[in-house]
Amino acid sequence: MRSFLRAVLGMRPAYVEGADADIFDLPDGTSFAVADAAGMGAERTVGFLVDDLDAAAEELRAAGIETDDEPSSNERWRYLHFRAPDGQLYELVEPVTGDPA
Repeated sequence: MRSFLRAVLGMRPAYVEGADADIFDLPDGTSFAVADAAGMGAERTVGFLVDDLDAAAEELRAAGIETDDEPSSNERWRYLHFRAPDGQLYELVEPVTGDPA
């Protein structure tokens, strides 16, 4: 996927301190992350951008959804994985700076 993004789509990776993934900034200010699932100890995930990670996590837990115990973070985002009713792993993502870029 990394090679496809670089060679075919012409995307350039952005350096993000503390990220265990290759981050590609998109023209609309959002980002796309590609990580090796084996290296992260997790499956590939789709992230849902939220304004308040803690509140969103509490909503999921109140609905009986399994989440990580504590959020993880890097210089751009705080994030928390959860297992949805479809059995797949997803994540909630909150910008550290308040800016989704």
